[in-house]
Amino acid sequence: MKLRGTLGGLNLLLEPGDTAQSVSEALRGRGELGGQSVTLEVGGDADPEALEAALHAIRSAGGTPGRVRAPRVTVSAPGTAPAAPTASPLDSARTVIVPGSIRAGNRREYRGSVIVLGDVNPGAEVIAGGDVIVVGALRGVAHAGQGGYADAIVWARPIASAQIRIGDAVARAPEGSSLSNMQRREGPAVAEFARLQGGVIVIDAQK
Repeated sequence: MKLRGTLGGLNLLLEPGDTAQSVSEALRGRGELGGQSVTLEVGGDADPEALEAALHAIRSAGGTPGRVRAPRVTVSAPGTAPAAPTASPLDSARTVIVPGSIRAGNRREYRGSVIVLGDVNPGAEVIAGGDVIVVGALRGVAHAGQGGYADAIVWARPIASAQIRIGDAVARAPEGSSLSNMQRREGPAVAEFARLQGGVIVIDAQK
């Protein structure tokens, strides 16, 4: 876990080795959290309980959770420099945190990004102008970047949805596709993220 100051407040990076206990202990008594907006970055396959502990510690200290950012990957052609990050039109939008799972039959819409501290169950639908981040399994429909924000991502543990959308692109799960195979995986959940690449949604495991 790394906590550093920025021009807009504080930035808290959660790393794969962080646990709920280690994060709680590290943030206990941190007076600088009071009255600050704290951006959280989820680095790699971070523990969902560590994220919950960080959110609780920030609120307890009088701070405000700001944007929640999942890991991003920049893909460049060989021999070219990485593209400069694009400013998001949603930087001023509030990140909404859903404290539990979203059940079947629920349809939720958000102007900015959303982080779900649970699962998105089959039959549920989550629509966001920014990123859709699910610390559990995403089995319902997700639409990130509604309104054409092509830099939005979907991040979940895992992505096991019948359909996801990013911007104006759609990825469905016909039998035998990678999305439908995700629903039959055994063993520990693996964090996966979806992004637009060349106008096509690409899904990768988070390393």
